[in-house]
Amino acid sequence: MTLEKAYEILTWTYDEPYSLYSFTGDQEEFLEFMNGSYFYVIDDKRNLIGYFCFGESAQVPAGHQVNAYEENFIDIGLGLHPNKAGQGTGLAFLKVGLAYAIEINGFSNVRLTVASFNRRAIKVYERAGFTYEKSFTKGSTNFNIMIKKKSE
Repeated sequence: MTLEKAYEILTWTYDEPYSLYSFTGDQEEFLEFMNGSYFYVIDDKRNLIGYFCFGESAQVPAGHQVNAYEENFIDIGLGLHPNKAGQGTGLAFLKVGLAYAIEINGFSNVRLTVASFNRRAIKVYERAGFTYEKSFTKGSTNFNIMIKKKSE
């Protein structure tokens, strides 16, 4: 992640009901993006189209209170540019992130966390081989933990 790309991502806002994924642009979010676990993705015209994060940065902190992340998995988080979301590119984008996760971590079990209302993302994750594992709630939002084991 570069300073320029982090600042650009922090300007992204998503329409309802996906506003949960929008950023405020505050210093804490910026520092998170610069912690070494975030990677930006550009297209062949060098346009920023999304980002991936791995490890603890890909986890929702409230999930730790209910032991949602107790098993040994690589956690992956992702964000697609708001103009690209819902355009049918999610599966290809996810596959890029999974390939990179495997490249830097070796082939392993992968886990992600998604808001349960985000049906379009869940459909993409299921098409990529992820299955529902468990849920937890933070405030009024329910989150699903989905996993993809290396044998799948």
